[in-house]
Amino acid sequence: MRVSVITASFNSSSTLKATLDSFRSQNYQDKELIVIDGCSTDGSLEIIKASGNNVSRWVSEPDSGIYDALNKGINMATGDIIGFLHSGDTYAGTEILEKLAFHFIQDRADAVYGDLRYVNSEKRENIVRYWKSGVFYPGILSKGWMPPHPTLYMRREVYRQHGLFDLGFTIAADYDLMLRVLLQPGIRINYIPEVLIDMETGGLSNGSLGNIARKSMEDLRAIRKNGMQNALWVLFRKNVSKLGQFFGDK
Repeated sequence: MRVSVITASFNSSSTLKATLDSFRSQNYQDKELIVIDGCSTDGSLEIIKASGNNVSRWVSEPDSGIYDALNKGINMATGDIIGFLHSGDTYAGTEILEKLAFHFIQDRADAVYGDLRYVNSEKRENIVRYWKSGVFYPGILSKGWMPPHPTLYMRREVYRQHGLFDLGFTIAADYDLMLRVLLQPGIRINYIPEVLIDMETGGLSNGSLGNIARKSMEDLRAIRKNGMQNALWVLFRKNVSKLGQFFGDK
């Protein structure tokens, strides 16, 4: 099965090379990397060009934000499985894509996810948060649970059936999409109980107090949009559940 990995970037030359190198290091052979750049002016394009055939396809053009860029990548992807590796993020080993593909092939999963580490952008060996996902089961979404989106890989058919990121959201379209998919009865989702992705702190949703507040408001809208009951309670549990990530395994 071909795995398509999409990287969205904008003026991220300081972190982009590490991300592209991490993809190159994956020993799974049937893979492609698609880079969607938002007209960077900081040398990112030179890094992309220098990667040669490590990058299967790339574009640099204006977009309406990260979710618009990711939608472009999904539409360009040729793989059976689609996932994301944001600029600055790296795989937590050289066999991550192989492990993901195994679950899709062996168990015919619709989606596969794992654990996530937030690392310090200056000293990546310093782990700030450890997001231990846990096993998915029906009803867990109503408890505020969600898998870490950077670790979530899904079949192309899932996007064909349930759609792409809703651009009406600016900071929580990933949560909306996950609810839209995972609330469906009969979804086959596998959990890999290990760290798949190391993610730098300071992303779009947690870069400032203002973004955190805006994220909560959009999360609430996503919960209601997808027909979940007791929306405020779900949002409360979702936010509270993050506290344990600062004190768990590191």
